[in-house]
Amino acid sequence: MPYAQSPLRPVRRRAAQALAVTGAAALLLTGCGSSGSSSSSAPSSNAAADPAKAADGGKRTVKDATGKAVEVPAEPKRIVTLTQEDLDAVLALGVKPVGITNGQGLAEPPAYLKDKVQGVPVVGNLLQPVMDKVIAAKPDLILAGDMQDEQVLKQLREITPATLVTMAPTDDWKLAFRGIGNAVNKLDQANKVIDDYQAKATKAGADLGKNKGAAVSIVRWNPTGPSWMEKKQFASGVALDMGLTRPAAQDKDGNAHSPALSLEKLAEIDGDWLFLSTLTDDGKAALKDVQSKPAYQQLNAVKNDHTVTVDGSVWSTRGGPLAADVVIGDLGKALAGS
Repeated sequence: MPYAQSPLRPVRRRAAQALAVTGAAALLLTGCGSSGSSSSSAPSSNAAADPAKAADGGKRTVKDATGKAVEVPAEPKRIVTLTQEDLDAVLALGVKPVGITNGQGLAEPPAYLKDKVQGVPVVGNLLQPVMDKVIAAKPDLILAGDMQDEQVLKQLREITPATLVTMAPTDDWKLAFRGIGNAVNKLDQANKVIDDYQAKATKAGADLGKNKGAAVSIVRWNPTGPSWMEKKQFASGVALDMGLTRPAAQDKDGNAHSPALSLEKLAEIDGDWLFLSTLTDDGKAALKDVQSKPAYQQLNAVKNDHTVTVDGSVWSTRGGPLAADVVIGDLGKALAGS
C-alpha cells in the first residue's frame, strides 16, 4: 500500500500572501452535473435547487481555497474533516462526519464538540492524517482545512479526488464557513447560520449593561509567555461583533497573535477585562507561575478581579459557528453578570 502508516509531520503554513487573493471565497459553485462543465458566475442560492443535480451519483464542481476546481458529490454522505474548524462547520450544518482529527494541541476531539462526535473514528491529529485510517473511513469528501503540504494532499486525493483545501491563511471563519457550506451543498443553510449568529452577537452585546463596549484583552498563554490576539483573530472578531472593543495596544489588524511578551511588556495584555487561554500543560504552568509575580498583579484587570480563564481549544482557533456560540456565552457570562 503506497500510503503512510503513521501520522505525517506537521505542515508549515505558507505566507498569507500566497493565498489571500483566492481564499475560501473561491469555494463557490462553478459547474454542475457529472460532466464537470464550468461557469464563472457564483450561485445566488443553495445549489441543492440545481435541476442538473442527479438523485444518485450527481456531481458539482467547486473551487477550493487555493482556486483549484474540484468535482464533489452533489450530496456527500461520508465526510472526513482534518481540522477542528471543518468539524465545527459541518456539525453546525447538521452533518455528522465519518472521520475527524483531534483538536489543536489535544489528544482528543475538542471538549466543546465531544458530545456531538461520540463514536466517530479519529483518523489522526490536526492536519496529520493517518492514511490507513482515512481509507478505512471510505470518504466521498475530505475537508482539509488550510493544509498546504502538497504530498499529503496528493495522497488524500488518491483516496478521493474530492479533497478540498477549505481555508486560506487570511480567511476569517465566516468566509471559510460559507465556502464549506457551499462545498457540502448547504450554502443557504450556512448563510442562515451566519445571520443567526450576527443577531445573537448583537443582542448579547446590548445586554452587557455597564460593560457594554468594554475593552477586552484576549490572550493565549504559551510556555514562553503571553501573546495577545489581533483584531481579526476569531475570538476578537466575535467580541467586536458584540460591540466590545480592544485595548489600544491590541487594536491591530490581522488574524494572528503577537510574539510572546516578556514581563517588561506585560502591560500590553491589560484591559477592562482580561480573557486568558492556554493550549498545553506547559502553557498552564507558565500562567500559574506568573500569577504570583508583581508585574501580573499590577494589571488593572487583575486588581479589579476582571480576569477570566477560557478554553484555548475554542478561543485560540480559527473558529466556526459552534465555537462562536461558546465565545459569546463566555463573554456574556463574565460581563453581563458584573
